[in-house]
Amino acid sequence: MKIALKACAALLLAAATQIHAQDYPRGSVTLVIPLAPGDATDTSARAIADELSRELRVAIVPVNRPGAGGALGTELVVKSKPDGYTIVLTNNASLVFRSILDPKTANYNPLTDLTPLGLAMRSPSILAVRGDAPYKTLSQIAEHAKKNPGSVRIGTAGAGSVGDFCVLTLNSLTGAGLTTVPFTGASPAVTALLGGHVEGVVLALGTMTGHLRSGTLLGIVISSGYPDFPDIPTLSELGYSEKLFGVWVGFFAPAGVPAEVTRALVPALERVIKSPAIGAKLRPLGMLMDYSPPEKLLAEIRDEHRRVSEIAAKSGLIK
Repeated sequence: MKIALKACAALLLAAATQIHAQDYPRGSVTLVIPLAPGDATDTSARAIADELSRELRVAIVPVNRPGAGGALGTELVVKSKPDGYTIVLTNNASLVFRSILDPKTANYNPLTDLTPLGLAMRSPSILAVRGDAPYKTLSQIAEHAKKNPGSVRIGTAGAGSVGDFCVLTLNSLTGAGLTTVPFTGASPAVTALLGGHVEGVVLALGTMTGHLRSGTLLGIVISSGYPDFPDIPTLSELGYSEKLFGVWVGFFAPAGVPAEVTRALVPALERVIKSPAIGAKLRPLGMLMDYSPPEKLLAEIRDEHRRVSEIAAKSGLIK
């Protein structure tokens, strides 16, 4: 009798576990966006959240938690309960670059402290100047900068940003000696360029699409080709073997989430991100949908972590 009762209890427990796994998500999921409202990444995140809500049939609630270049919101999710009800959409600037350059603020390891759910989109980095600038190509900028040391100032979205590392790469390749001027975000950098306070900027495409289309700004070089701006060359098209860093954005859950969470979220995200409708909606913002599964995203993080660490050490940014 006891054996029969134990067997019955085991079956009930297994059934309950299976029902629990199939029930995820049973309620709303908080999507932390570690950036201020209104930029291209935030707008894209909200559009994806709407579609993901339909896929999962629960509310995906976007919540902005800006601060420390995205580190505050990212760390919030790192430290949250690993139950799948708090996830984050973050970019390589806050996840990789900041954790290397400012580990006291970005107190997390991008390789171990989060569970990748999938790469969502990319926005290439662009070196841009004013449309009326006297130089129209990378070689002309480098030549001018060499003849006039310190005269070509390049604005970026912040110290240690993706743009900063792009400038380091350009200086290494051309010997131009471009001077980096970090701002507190992309918008102030663009404003400074338009006002003549810097000679160029290196920013994500999504922050400059309108100015590039109108001709107010001229793209000099881009980290990877973009369909809407085919005339802006990449470094490889200019004969260089190196690549500029671009911006990528991915979804993550805390480390240690149950397998049933990833089984539900990963395929749902893949369907949304691969949807032609969402791609067409976000492309004008400078965001190119580019799904990669968790294992490929983790491999990209590893590779970028290595590259950024090497450049930072060589440039004296870390010891």
